[in-house]
Amino acid sequence: MKPYQYLLTILCLWCAVLGSFAGAQTDPPVPPTRVDNDVNTRKGFDDFYNLEYDKAIHEFEIAQQAHPNDPYAVNHVLDAVIFKELYRIGALDTEAYASDSFLAKKLAAPLDPKVQDRVGQLTDQAMALSQAQLAKNPNDVNALYARGATRALHATYIGIAEKAWFAGLRSAVAARHDNERVLELDPNYVDAKVVVGTHLYIVGSLSWPVKVAASIAGLSGSKQKGLDDLRQATASRHVEVATDAKIVLALFLRREQRYDEALQVVNGLQYQYPRNFLMAAEYAHLLNAAGHGQEAIAAYRTVLAGCRANSYNQCRIEVPAYGLGEALRGQKQYAAAAEAYELAASNGNDSDLKQKATLSAGQMYDLLQKRDTAMEKYKAVIAENSTSNSADLARHYMKTAYKNQ
Repeated sequence: MKPYQYLLTILCLWCAVLGSFAGAQTDPPVPPTRVDNDVNTRKGFDDFYNLEYDKAIHEFEIAQQAHPNDPYAVNHVLDAVIFKELYRIGALDTEAYASDSFLAKKLAAPLDPKVQDRVGQLTDQAMALSQAQLAKNPNDVNALYARGATRALHATYIGIAEKAWFAGLRSAVAARHDNERVLELDPNYVDAKVVVGTHLYIVGSLSWPVKVAASIAGLSGSKQKGLDDLRQATASRHVEVATDAKIVLALFLRREQRYDEALQVVNGLQYQYPRNFLMAAEYAHLLNAAGHGQEAIAAYRTVLAGCRANSYNQCRIEVPAYGLGEALRGQKQYAAAAEAYELAASNGNDSDLKQKATLSAGQMYDLLQKRDTAMEKYKAVIAENSTSNSADLARHYMKTAYKNQ
């Protein structure tokens, strides 16, 4: 793994797992468009966090039309457009971000050229509006914050979707600098601590040689300071900023294996946004990672039942199905695990997940001494993509039956 890829990928996480951009602590003569002062923005973010992206885009576009010179309003549209596309291409499963496997993960679908064009247009528009305000007053904290949000969104899209690592890294670092300047001008502007705290945690997590290189480039890091900043940002009076901070904080707590605090944060989020299956699935993921296998199994089954009952606005059933397989496997319920893996493999368009689920099903059948069925699964893995790591493992298990390790 290349260090700059690692750095960019994790820098993107603060918004790649359902994040958004809004909020301000100091009002200019014309207040920024945000949840607490605009009904359409408020509706838009409720839809956004409940995965109703089309409705969110519609509400944000109405707010943008009413406030055509406000970069915040443009950022909100940009935010929803980007995350609708990231969801479509399968880039929002939090399991991928709990480790570094996301770098090697292929997108479930190709990018939409029309979305690429619109992202570019909205990015340019938001930047131009922020720059116009900064030309009048270089110390306008709201304009600096808005520009930082645009740069962070740009880094997220071109890094995660387009895999343009160097360009994305430059934009991510520029976003940090904008937010650091905001905090220099107004230390109480806690909204800016989402980006700064995320960046501090990431740089603090790098290996020593990479961390030294980052320090030479003027990028300091501290995992504890980053977590502290994010905790402070969760108390923001702006719902959308507090939600972003909670999402990123929970992700980093999971990486630190601080499961109790992460579970508390995510439990609150799933109740706040009950129509978002990703929040509910993340709670189940955390339970399983924390070693609460039976509780995780129950939680995954609750998510699956919600998917089947259309309790969520959108649901990729393969996500909780695969998680259920993993939890059942951990409890040595191999027959039930195989069934869950097969459910995951038979749904969705994510080729990588389909291969992983099919391979895992084959392993379960080997443990159940159903060798013929296991062989069928291994052959299906190879047929899906013969050059993948999963295919290499399948070929190995075709020669030597899988044994629990």
